[in-house]
Amino acid sequence: MTFSEIQKLIATGETRTLELKKSTGELKDAMHTACAFLNTEGGWLVFGVTPQSHKIVGQDVNDNTQQELAQALSLLEPALDVRIEYIDIPDNAGRKVIAINFDGWIWGKEPYTYHGSPYYKVESTTRIMPREMFEERLKAAKPHKLSWERLIADEISIDDLNEDHIINAVRMGVRGGRMPESALSLSATDILKKFSLTKNGQLLQAAVVLFARNVQDYPQLLMRMARFKGVNKLEFIDNRQVKGDFFDMLDEGMAFCFKHLNLHGKVVGLQREEKLEIPVEALREAIINALCHRSYDSISGSVSLAIYDDRLEIENPGRLPVGITPDNIKESHDSKPFNPIIAETLYKCTWLESWGSGVDRMVNACKADNAQEPFYELRPGGLAIVFKRPKVENKVENKVDNKVQDKVQDKVQDNKLTDNELDPQTNNKANNKSNPTSTGQVDNKVDNKNSGQVDNKITDNSITNNKLDENSGNKANNKVENKTNNKVENKVENKVENKVENKKITPSEQKIITLLQKDAYITTKDLCSESNLSEAGINKILHSLRKKGIIERQGAKKNGYWIVNI
Repeated sequence: MTFSEIQKLIATGETRTLELKKSTGELKDAMHTACAFLNTEGGWLVFGVTPQSHKIVGQDVNDNTQQELAQALSLLEPALDVRIEYIDIPDNAGRKVIAINFDGWIWGKEPYTYHGSPYYKVESTTRIMPREMFEERLKAAKPHKLSWERLIADEISIDDLNEDHIINAVRMGVRGGRMPESALSLSATDILKKFSLTKNGQLLQAAVVLFARNVQDYPQLLMRMARFKGVNKLEFIDNRQVKGDFFDMLDEGMAFCFKHLNLHGKVVGLQREEKLEIPVEALREAIINALCHRSYDSISGSVSLAIYDDRLEIENPGRLPVGITPDNIKESHDSKPFNPIIAETLYKCTWLESWGSGVDRMVNACKADNAQEPFYELRPGGLAIVFKRPKVENKVENKVDNKVQDKVQDKVQDNKLTDNELDPQTNNKANNKSNPTSTGQVDNKVDNKNSGQVDNKITDNSITNNKLDENSGNKANNKVENKTNNKVENKVENKVENKVENKKITPSEQKIITLLQKDAYITTKDLCSESNLSEAGINKILHSLRKKGIIERQGAKKNGYWIVNI
């Protein structure tokens, strides 16, 4: 380093990355600053310059000076190798400026201490590092010894775990070829040992995250979900919290997405394909990543899923690995899971395909569905992934179920929707009014005495000259709108569906179909509760509907979902 470079370096005075000392007589205080540089962004420590006037005065340097510097630097731990530069001052023989540069701290490195105490920088001041920050950095540096997932789960035994989730995980692993078939005959204790979820016969906290039945003592095992009205958090339509293990939270998160995102379908060949507005594969991967890679150290943090009119956000109290940013995360990179034991277990049971490929799978799933790619944001509370929702023309806040829309659409095609079909019962009367000031818009008012009034405006701009009244000759556009911000009542929905479908469906079967349409992840227990039918009766109806080809099951028995093909 040259004298002119020193002049440029000190021109602006002390900063977060520059500390000036008049001489090595202030060595102890200077080493506190050196430690702070090492634990923050790095910086220059310069001796021989007055801090206030920035005047270069230099100092005499002899063997004793060099030994003192070396002794002081040796008290920094972990040990480091730094270069000390001695710069001659022109026209001032024998006096020198001493300059030492320290590299900054990066995530995953052990924090530095001086005389056993850690220091860090807050703007241009040097302070002792808070204990919580020091411990967090220490755990990140030694995850094999100190990470939260590796700690022993006190007072938790194997009896406190969900055996069904454990067995299902093994089945998924065997089916996916990542575990041998012999694993199916292992005891729960041996399975957990195979997953590296025990130490000396005691359960690790990673086992609690994955398989715990009761999580009351683990407040961080919480997922918050909300559907907000508009594009901010001022008003919500639905608000839920779920406490449970990894699989419970994943199931509830996916069910919430199915409940509040638009579902659209089309017929491809002889099969009907139904898709969410945001690909299911991308949503599932995003929720899995949030639950797997979050920081579980903070008991107040939780994964959140927020749905707005224009976007869906999944946020977790975690961080990106060293060297990865929101800008380069879509580039090829090695995986460095925050919780490697949890990640390895999920990989073995096929919930994680392969480390480092999750972002690519989400991006590819969105591209395949012509949806916008997700993007990441670093926030004060952690890391968020954001999916943009497609814009919908003439959007209604609480939409009419898409399947009902499709069936009405089938009925109005070819201009064959008649007054008689709109008014099949005396309970459902359609008043067709022509408005000469509009372009033939018709208000179809369906009055259901048993379930309340629902105004359905049926519009299809691609359909013209619909003769709703043979004597009127008025043109009509059919438009479906839910004015009550609630779903069309079951009785109206049943009548439309029964007119469209050629299959014979009993009232009990129709009740089950409607429940499956509302919640693809509904359990048999909930079907019993909602329909007031026995479990045997539910199973008989499900078997009948599957035999008729009306419903089908996708995914595993425990974590799968239903598809309704009407």
